[in-house]
Amino acid sequence: MAFETIDDLEGALRGADYLPDRGLATALYLSIRLEKPLLLEGEAGVGKTEAAKALARALPARLIRLQCYEGLDIAHAVYEWNYSRQLLHIRAAQEGTVDEAELFGPEFLIRRPLLEAIESPEPVVLLIDEIDRADEEFEAFLLEVLSDFQITIPEIGTIAAARRPSVILTSNRTRELHDALKRRCLFHWIGHPALEREIEIVVLRVPGIPERLAAQAATFVRGLRGLDLAKPPGVAETIDWAQALAVLGRPELDAEIVEQTLGSVLKYHEDLETVKDAALATLVEEARAAG
Repeated sequence: MAFETIDDLEGALRGADYLPDRGLATALYLSIRLEKPLLLEGEAGVGKTEAAKALARALPARLIRLQCYEGLDIAHAVYEWNYSRQLLHIRAAQEGTVDEAELFGPEFLIRRPLLEAIESPEPVVLLIDEIDRADEEFEAFLLEVLSDFQITIPEIGTIAAARRPSVILTSNRTRELHDALKRRCLFHWIGHPALEREIEIVVLRVPGIPERLAAQAATFVRGLRGLDLAKPPGVAETIDWAQALAVLGRPELDAEIVEQTLGSVLKYHEDLETVKDAALATLVEEARAAG
């Protein structure tokens, strides 16, 4: 699907249950039209990964996800050789049941996410998730992929994309990325949404939730972000908590239900103790007043 305007893309993303602000919608639109990768940075839980998933649903396109981690290498990200199949072929050739053939051809490749995205004939959104967790050596390898949308396999040669995938990279900024990688990408920072937008997101993502409860939950979480917490909650936690409250059939917040379900929002024991000891009653009161 070709989006003629940013409004078209915004509408399609809304139809995919994702509400971007205008800046993010513009960045996604330009990434598609210019065929350039988009680097999304921001705190965990603000919707970076969900943006890529929603874009895949909106286009529509196949989502191929590469989850990055320390020690990620080419064998897990790009390709590896199917040694078992090669060995079987050698044995079959020795027995004369098949002709001897090149053992390092495409038919012996196990395609990992990057190569799969490059070779795909259908539309693809390639999500390179949490690139900051990968080693710098892997980040350097990505430069060829993001510059020319091609991958070089020594035994075969260079494989270029017949159809460029839409590429979204995400980073939580656990380390700084190299300038060379950033130069190949458009960039957008995703922050926590305004309260009104977060309420709208909760209502969209938690069907049937009372608007009063959605407003109270979003207001409470916004209050949590103002405290000195080890891990302030993101929008993802607001949605998870709202879903839990809706399942429990609560029409609005009270101190008892907040204390019982706070583990849906805060994931560190120290943060739970901070809220219980100092701020819970005040935050509940503020949330009820706002809702």
